[in-house]
Amino acid sequence: MTETISRKEKISYGLGDMASHIGLDNVIIFLTFYYTDVVGLPAAFVGTMFLLARTADAIIDPAMGYIADRTKTRWGKFRPWMLWLALPFGASCLLTYAVPESLDLHGKMLFATVSYTLMMLMYTAINIPYCSMGAVITPDNDARISLQSYRFFLATLGGALSTFFMMPLAEFLGGADKLLGYRWAMGIMATVAVIMFWFCFANTRERINAPATHNNYLSELRDLVRNDQWRVVAVLVLTNIGFGVVRLGAMMYFVTYYLGSASYFMWMLGAHILGKAAGSALAKRLTRSYSKVQMFGYCAVLAGVLSIALFFAPKSVFILVPLTFVISTLYQATTTLMWVMMADVADYAEWKQGKRMDGVIFSTFLAVLKLGMAISGAIVGWTLGFSGYVPNAAAQSSTAMYCIIALFTVVPGLLSLAAFATLRWYKLDDSTMKSINLARHPIA
Repeated sequence: MTETISRKEKISYGLGDMASHIGLDNVIIFLTFYYTDVVGLPAAFVGTMFLLARTADAIIDPAMGYIADRTKTRWGKFRPWMLWLALPFGASCLLTYAVPESLDLHGKMLFATVSYTLMMLMYTAINIPYCSMGAVITPDNDARISLQSYRFFLATLGGALSTFFMMPLAEFLGGADKLLGYRWAMGIMATVAVIMFWFCFANTRERINAPATHNNYLSELRDLVRNDQWRVVAVLVLTNIGFGVVRLGAMMYFVTYYLGSASYFMWMLGAHILGKAAGSALAKRLTRSYSKVQMFGYCAVLAGVLSIALFFAPKSVFILVPLTFVISTLYQATTTLMWVMMADVADYAEWKQGKRMDGVIFSTFLAVLKLGMAISGAIVGWTLGFSGYVPNAAAQSSTAMYCIIALFTVVPGLLSLAAFATLRWYKLDDSTMKSINLARHPIA
């Protein structure tokens, strides 16, 4: 008989992802602006630093999975990492927003590089065991679905609350001293994240004693690269995460210099977050009537066209905010469907290659996702640097302004249309997957 998972344990598990998003979402949305306009780092340097640090982090993913899978303690394999790494993770988040004002430019560049790289490594080190823990809390399928529902709701809530409060806290605590304000704001959020991870550790249990794996990783990796559908979905992951990271990375610049007031940022961010919530519901509801491939295509095309249309839209928050909501809704729908496609690749690999490689497949997709974050973050920084962008300038040059607007509108739109074009090579539609699953588990 399967042991019932209490609501308290489900919430406790979800708090782990909520803690992760308190750190990660602030990095994606605010850190580029903090480095360029508050610390005074060159935008091109920031882009390059993001690329190198995130690429290194992506390479670490499989190694961390290997280490976590072979951990043996009285608390289990994955759960103790919440206890051990909560404080280092929180400290690394704080360090990214604690660049000393006394350092010269090269010193600030070095501090930013080391602290940001450390933060991403700590995120990987605690997040991979956290994600893996969901599979060993319960073997029951319905309980797992419920557990993940709590997780993603709390993750979205954590990202929303942290990004909503980051700037008001920084302004309240620092006043005219922006460096001090951001440092205190991130310090408070990092402390909350640490407590959440410890709460996650204290109130969850690993009920499945999964045996250690002895598969040859390199052999499975070679098989995976030969899998045509893995390659297709990897491109979808790159273009999808590129859409989100470039758009969010440029949002603060777009609001500050194009709309002319940073106060509008909360309106735009609120529309984005509400759109994401609506997008998750939209994907679930519409896939009852349409196939996931059809829905992905429709949403990707509409998101791409509307994003490019923003480039030509009048400079009015009454137009830009509703359009931002719609675009974010469509984007989140494609993101939700993309994760379903990843699971289909695992079934396809088992059917075609005779190997069940869930761990390798999802860890490599996570690595591709982080590589996409690296490239996209670099695109924002490099474009600003090459455009002649001047931090904190009363007015930007026409070239810089053009590039800021394009980063928020045209570039994400083209990436979304590229994702739609990639669907031409995706063949795991609903009917194909039914045939594959029937072949894997024939009815007696």
